[in-house]
Amino acid sequence: MSDRPQTRVVGPFNRVEGDLEVSLDMVNGRVAAARVNSPLYRGFEQILQGKPALDALVLVPRICGICSVSQSAAAAAALAALAGAEPPPNGRYAGALAHGAENLADHFSHFYLFFMPDFARADYAGRPWFAAAAARFKAITGSATAQALPARVEFLKLMGLLAGKWPHTLAFQPGGTSQPMGASEQIRAIALLRQFRGWLERHLFGDALEAIAALDSVAQLEAWCGARPAAASDFRLFCEIARDLGLAGLGRGPGRYLSFGGHPLAEGALFAPGVWDGTVLPVEETAIREDLSHAWLGGPVDPLHPLRGETLPDADKPGAYTWCKAPRWRGMTMEVGALARQMVDGHPLIRELTADGGNVFARVVARLLELARLIPAMERWAQAIEPGEPFCLPVQLPDEGSAAGLVEAARGGLGHWLTLRRGRLHSYQIIAPTTWNFSPRDAAGTPGPLEAALVGLECPLGAPLPPAIQHVVRSFDPCMVCTVH
Repeated sequence: MSDRPQTRVVGPFNRVEGDLEVSLDMVNGRVAAARVNSPLYRGFEQILQGKPALDALVLVPRICGICSVSQSAAAAAALAALAGAEPPPNGRYAGALAHGAENLADHFSHFYLFFMPDFARADYAGRPWFAAAAARFKAITGSATAQALPARVEFLKLMGLLAGKWPHTLAFQPGGTSQPMGASEQIRAIALLRQFRGWLERHLFGDALEAIAALDSVAQLEAWCGARPAAASDFRLFCEIARDLGLAGLGRGPGRYLSFGGHPLAEGALFAPGVWDGTVLPVEETAIREDLSHAWLGGPVDPLHPLRGETLPDADKPGAYTWCKAPRWRGMTMEVGALARQMVDGHPLIRELTADGGNVFARVVARLLELARLIPAMERWAQAIEPGEPFCLPVQLPDEGSAAGLVEAARGGLGHWLTLRRGRLHSYQIIAPTTWNFSPRDAAGTPGPLEAALVGLECPLGAPLPPAIQHVVRSFDPCMVCTVH
């Protein structure tokens, strides 16, 4: 067989928010190099220039309909930092609840609607678990869809109570949240959380959320699986599939993880902030740079911090292959997402699952762990709200200054960096989670996390796209419209 690279372009991918194309250089039927293209330019960073500061709260949620609260939270956090504002406790709890509800709805949708249907493909016919997977997860006809969609609808009624509407709420403000909750709304919110908990414990896990969150080693997870049949719950069936297909050895990431910290409250963040590179390091936001070497964007050759960055389209730039910039931390690629949050936070099961690097199985387990860990926390936050106390305080924004708003969207670290001059937005730069995970090469030729994770996979020319490539791509849960905003 020839050892000369041959290129195969795959995409667009279905069940992905936005457009995604991947070029694969193959040698002897295996991926030798990958280049990930975000082909849709949108220009929100340019739209925001010159606007009054508070207009950001109207515009940035429109970046994405499925993570609009995360965009709102990042913008509000940046404006609050600019003003030196501290929301009152009710505003913090309501904001954390709304943000948590959106993140969990994303994890829930990813598992049931985006990721698991791939195991009902005809490629897997003959596997011992195939009949159960097809009956449960096949697109449109699977029983999980009929159960999961109504459960998601009921759960997202929380947004009406907490944020007035979803998506594109205006409830997030620098001084807190503008949608107050009375005693009746508080009771309703607690009931919706308990209802969703019941669904998760019956269908997804087949066990108490606390029992799932307490699984602290691979041995404990295997013992948990061994104590019940594969059909006992959707998580148990997924573990059966993952073991048979070797998903724990598929889609190795860079082994470095960044998290801005999940759901910061007065008592501390639910998930700790930090960078994992063999040990936990401080986030050090000033160490973030964006490299434009392989993006269809003009500007300085040297990577810049977002406060100095620009967004200048250059569709004919030589050597470029995507609209996505290449964010780096201390010059290194970073994986972000639920896996990163749980790695930085120190969950022992996730640390053990990623001993040899991130992988498809660990990424999915980390999302499901967040469902198990976050719902009990949200129940506590809902009970801590004090009806009648303020949810939002007046804030006076300065005419000049720069600030950052750093939050954790479902897919990972999201940062908004803004500069005000004469009361208007002079610059606004965004690094979304998929910008980190689906970044192109940098000036040194270092591939982004997904580009590296695809190397080594089988992908014969002329054959249908192997399911393994789909699994690796979906394990990062891409949101391409956020990638280039």
